[in-house]
Amino acid sequence: MAGLLLAVPLTTGCEATLGLSETDSPAPGESADKPGSRDVKRARAALSGLRIASEGDGDGYERAKFGTRWKDIDRNGCDQRNDVLARDLSDVGKRGDCVVMSGRLRDPYSGKEITFAKKDAAEVQIDHIYPLALAWRMGASRWSDDKRERFANDHDNLLAVWGVPNRQKSDSGPGEWKPQKSYQCTYAVKYVTVADKYSLAVTRDDHRALQDFLGRC
Repeated sequence: MAGLLLAVPLTTGCEATLGLSETDSPAPGESADKPGSRDVKRARAALSGLRIASEGDGDGYERAKFGTRWKDIDRNGCDQRNDVLARDLSDVGKRGDCVVMSGRLRDPYSGKEITFAKKDAAEVQIDHIYPLALAWRMGASRWSDDKRERFANDHDNLLAVWGVPNRQKSDSGPGEWKPQKSYQCTYAVKYVTVADKYSLAVTRDDHRALQDFLGRC
């Protein structure tokens, strides 16, 4: 369903807080959003406590079941998409207090540098780290409407990424899809943080992959 992102030609147009140590600096193609040792320790402990289960069949899934897209659940006056763009892009230009019109993104999934312009907004997309359709198959189908909406708009589960790997990732978990090697530790910490926060199960393959990714920390 999905492959290693490093094979993609780059010429194609949680509760835990992740921190970058003052002594660390990212290598070319790496994200500056690297977890600290305490975040990694918490993620490893949380992963050991996650329930392992098989995926459901996905019957009944619709994006609308996860409520209003980019709802301002933190009530800061800006929708979640613009919040995440403002958080994850550099050199951000805004219209008013909220609407991100321009900026630059180092895509965490591939390392590609993206110039964002609102007129070509699809180039930078907002990914659900723990995908909505996968969450539905892993138990979110039994949640309340309110909980699903909170999950879909939770900053901990949202990440600005290049559109190409986002489409490639689709609704895959880490057992089927992997970001670039240098981001796998951070990705695992974020994924486990969200799964633990919402008491979501993971598949055995996803659990194994997350263990491997945390081993890169």
